[in-house]
Amino acid sequence: MRLPAAVAALMFAVASVCAPAQEGARLPDIGSSAGTVLSPADQKAYGQMMLAQLRNYDYILEDPLVDTWLRGLGSRLAAASDDPRQSFTFFMMKDRQVNAFATVGGYVGVNAGLVLVADTEDEVAGVLGHEIAHVTQSHVLRSVERAQRDSVPILLAMLGAIAIAQSGSSSSGDAAMAAMASAQGIAAQRQINYTRSNESEADRIGIRTMARSGYDPAAMAQMFERMQALERGNQGGEKDRTPDYLRSHPVTTTRIAEAKERAAKMAQDDPRFVPAFTSSDNPLLPSSLQISTAPAGGDSVQFGWVRERLRALSANTPTAAINEYERMRRIGELSAAQRYGLAYAHLLAGHGDDAAKELAPLLDRYPGDTWLLLAMAQAKARAGNPAAAYAIFEDMLARMPRNRAVALTYAGVLAERNNAAAGKRAQDVLRPLLASAGDDPLFQSTFARVNEIAGDPIRAGEAWAEAAYLNGRPERALVQLNNLKKRSDLDYYARARIDARIAAITPSVLELRRQGVRDPDLDRR
Repeated sequence: MRLPAAVAALMFAVASVCAPAQEGARLPDIGSSAGTVLSPADQKAYGQMMLAQLRNYDYILEDPLVDTWLRGLGSRLAAASDDPRQSFTFFMMKDRQVNAFATVGGYVGVNAGLVLVADTEDEVAGVLGHEIAHVTQSHVLRSVERAQRDSVPILLAMLGAIAIAQSGSSSSGDAAMAAMASAQGIAAQRQINYTRSNESEADRIGIRTMARSGYDPAAMAQMFERMQALERGNQGGEKDRTPDYLRSHPVTTTRIAEAKERAAKMAQDDPRFVPAFTSSDNPLLPSSLQISTAPAGGDSVQFGWVRERLRALSANTPTAAINEYERMRRIGELSAAQRYGLAYAHLLAGHGDDAAKELAPLLDRYPGDTWLLLAMAQAKARAGNPAAAYAIFEDMLARMPRNRAVALTYAGVLAERNNAAAGKRAQDVLRPLLASAGDDPLFQSTFARVNEIAGDPIRAGEAWAEAAYLNGRPERALVQLNNLKKRSDLDYYARARIDARIAAITPSVLELRRQGVRDPDLDRR
């Protein structure tokens, strides 16, 4: 058992005390000491650190279209929450296990598997609304407060695991695993003891948030039923174990019934949720007119693209994704969304012609759809027709000059050309987003690559360092910036930017070194 794996596993065990939706005594906000545990600045810093480490271990799914959808969904719910001033950061994880969690600073993670299980965007909104409620009701901070009292026994278990792992004996791996399991058991038991009451509150407030944002409140119970069916079906071995989300968020018939009752009462009490009214209600309207006053809900077409794009991106390999869709096709005709997923899997595998073949009828059916147009442009480029690809991109860019997904996808295709002219055009495409991309590792790595191609090594070096920092490698970022500073061709402005970033990153690196944490790749040099 490697030491980093042991430490990483324990970090997640300890985090599980406060990260997944937690339960505590129903304490009112007035008089609660939870808000004094961490300052808002500390909460944000811890959330950023956690996200950077998840990126470092390659758990995060970075995709501009999926990111835009998830952030839009989350922001819509957050704006209608009990604390709309609370800032939130929503991110997608690659894992196909059904899971979602919230942690300090308003950082909310969603596994790809959760979206794959859902049938509608409203069902995903139900889970997100629940997680948002844990943040706005200070459940997470109260969990941190309680976790502080548990830190000593968990720390002792961690030190034991590390000591055993370093002993080098033939049985050290099994012993370390046993010690780690003990530490995880402490964390899990504390979590169970500290749950049970806040789940109901998070359900109640989450369903109200859904309703305020225009999502169907009944979808929360529908998602619970889907999860319950999944839990009952997964009674096999480790590969088919009960999803982590269902361990920390047990779905019971009582919980489902309560969610249904709340949704029904909401529909009864709030006129916005009356399904529809007809012309008989108003003699001034045409007799054939029927107007729905039900919640707007999510875009069902776009949600189909989201789910199937995630299916392709979360598969072990593009070939595995293609095979998955071919198995679906043998069972029955693929839906439009599934054909899009198959097309995108072909794109990931480099099969431009196959992707274009799947996309053409979809574009006839949904002309002008951004998701389909971006995929078709990529397909044209990979099929050896860059002129046709550029024409699609340029038209989209003219209509949406600051659209992150359009700009990043276009720049990525240009970077594949690997010549100076393409690199300079990609610089122009990305530059309008530069001011708002300080915390965007995908943008920084793309910007670094196109600057390399365009012949601007200084800008490329700055962007590579920024990407390393955002991806949880601050020490590597510092080394890159210090090396970049030695260049003789730096102008005053570039040197000032580099000095400022070195000053900002150095305290983080020094603190990590003080704690004995070093970049393993740099240590091997």
